[in-house]
Amino acid sequence: MNIEIAIKNACKELKKKDIRSALLDSELLLSKVIKKDRKFILLNLDKEINQSDQNNFKDLIIERSKGKPLAYLTGIKSFWNYDFKINEKVLIPRPDTEIIIEQVLDIYKNKDNVNFLEVGIGSGCIGLSILKEKRFFRATGVDLSQDCIEICRYNANRLGVYDRLKLLKSDVDNLIFHKYDLIISNPPYIKKIDLSKLDKEVKNYEPKLALDGGLEGLSVIRKVIRKSSNLLKINGKLILEIGHDQRELVRKMLNENNFYIDRIIKDLAKNDRCIISIKK
Repeated sequence: MNIEIAIKNACKELKKKDIRSALLDSELLLSKVIKKDRKFILLNLDKEINQSDQNNFKDLIIERSKGKPLAYLTGIKSFWNYDFKINEKVLIPRPDTEIIIEQVLDIYKNKDNVNFLEVGIGSGCIGLSILKEKRFFRATGVDLSQDCIEICRYNANRLGVYDRLKLLKSDVDNLIFHKYDLIISNPPYIKKIDLSKLDKEVKNYEPKLALDGGLEGLSVIRKVIRKSSNLLKINGKLILEIGHDQRELVRKMLNENNFYIDRIIKDLAKNDRCIISIKK
């Protein structure tokens, strides 16, 4: 079987299961199997595939047809300007989350020596991207998941920023010593009752720890805000990703914990997504 026929058959199977990006997914999964980039696939449609690769490709297509996210099948997700190793133990990076990086780079465009904390570092996509862009920044990343810590460590080493990063398996409540210039977090903010309403690719595969924000969707956000009030220097910045309907509740919590709101940024769909506040 050649590449063209394999792609066509796979695409047909994925379309049966309403996979919207069936053709692209087929190409990328075959790229993974034969260890060639997508450009090679497109330029060598008549190239034969050996039986072992055919079997592996078929297995991946079956998993994709069940709804398993492409990023978990390839083990890689592009975010900002870099590729990050991921697996089912970490949340898949979303384009909207790049807003946090944009805001950090804008706020600190004229400042180099910044020491920041990321709460819930996951794959490291946010914090490591910032470290890559700002070579004199230093970071601490905390996460409750040892799997996240290990994946972040791998990504940090691969991107060459590990010497400026400290990783801790910890709840943010346990941090007591340092005073940071900046704290960033993309915390879980989905209401527990809404978890079952999420797209099947999310609810069936992505880690609940990174999604479940408690009854109101605010339990982790509340904890991050309260602790950040103690961990930030005066005039330090707290940048949070929030749910589209959480703006006023989060604003109230920030005001109650000695923060004032600098700005609220909307995502690509014009929903409130990122709130930037300053420690009084």
